[in-house]
Amino acid sequence: MGLAVLVLGLAVFLATHLFVTRRDARAAAIARLGLATYRVAFGLVSIAGLALIVWGFAEYRAHGWIDVWLPPVFMRHITVGLMLIAVLLFTATFIPSHIKAKAKHPMLAAVKTWALAHLLSNGDLGSILLFGTFLAWAVYARIAAKRRTDFVVAAAPAGWTNDLIVVAVGIVIYLALGYAFHPIVIGVPVFGR
Repeated sequence: MGLAVLVLGLAVFLATHLFVTRRDARAAAIARLGLATYRVAFGLVSIAGLALIVWGFAEYRAHGWIDVWLPPVFMRHITVGLMLIAVLLFTATFIPSHIKAKAKHPMLAAVKTWALAHLLSNGDLGSILLFGTFLAWAVYARIAAKRRTDFVVAAAPAGWTNDLIVVAVGIVIYLALGYAFHPIVIGVPVFGR
């Protein structure tokens, strides 16, 4: 049951995000519903999909674990390193900086890095479905974003202060994820195991 709920959640969550890449259909939906209603509907469906993903993956981990391959232990260290990059890119999404300007789409780069990092150190079927689907979506979304004519790349600010803020805030988030979130919520320690 866990895998079925996980797949349903992935389908719901990613369908909304794939819809966004269809700019004409998105514009028609906004014209029909209004921007505020569209955003609320998009948010609610996305949250529902995310809730199904979390519930399905938790059920799968508790009752239906299926090993496909056993990654070498050193992959865990690569994952930990890649996750720092993913968190820095994620942080740069919200703060104008040279990092954001260079990455162009830092959120998509963060999702790709996060998904790849977890694929390297998780060889079970549920993880392959979860992270593989997100990686495939992020690659598709980046290609679609590259073809968009309505996207403007964020300009880098004059100084480097914001880049230092991105790095400092990113490191704090990274450490919080590694020491608190991942071991408590996910049940898998990141550091010191």
